[in-house]
Amino acid sequence: MTSAHEWLTGSVRRLIDATIRTEVDAEAIAAATEKIDSATAQLSDSLLPGSFGVQTGPDGRPTAWGNVVIGLRNPVAPPLTIHHGADGAVHTDFVLGAAYEGPPGHVHGGVCALILDHVLGATAHQPGKPAYTGTLTLRYLRGTPLGQSLRASAHVERIEGAKTFAVGHITGSDGVTVEAEGVFIHPKGGQRDG
Repeated sequence: MTSAHEWLTGSVRRLIDATIRTEVDAEAIAAATEKIDSATAQLSDSLLPGSFGVQTGPDGRPTAWGNVVIGLRNPVAPPLTIHHGADGAVHTDFVLGAAYEGPPGHVHGGVCALILDHVLGATAHQPGKPAYTGTLTLRYLRGTPLGQSLRASAHVERIEGAKTFAVGHITGSDGVTVEAEGVFIHPKGGQRDG
């Protein structure tokens, strides 16, 4: 079942990209819209109530498959695959296309923030000990290019009680594009407070 959902999500990602970049005429757009509306109605025959929630991923880690950054069922997600190093550092390699554009030819700064928030949080999060963003500080050094290989990486700088301090960055072919520092809070009892 997971593979079928991944294929569907990939198809919708391609649809989003084509929707942004298409140059076809109004008649072709109307025909495509009719097919999309029909597919949407078919998929809506049986829906989960609310969000997708947390499921167990192929690696045994809990993951939010509807997550906007890593969700395998979320066509808005790039999606990122987070790699965990033995030293606790994390990284992910990815390419962002037209759906993530801000300034022409570059990734929107808010998308960079979204990715870095997730990657820094992934290094702060431990099994059974979730971490939530307290603060995230970004420094934009240069534009992050669309359509090119990028890497986001992060590591824990220090831990003080319930706070984990993490640092990271996004790198493109010309070097670091965005740097980030974050403070992540581990709530008492593993549950987020109010």
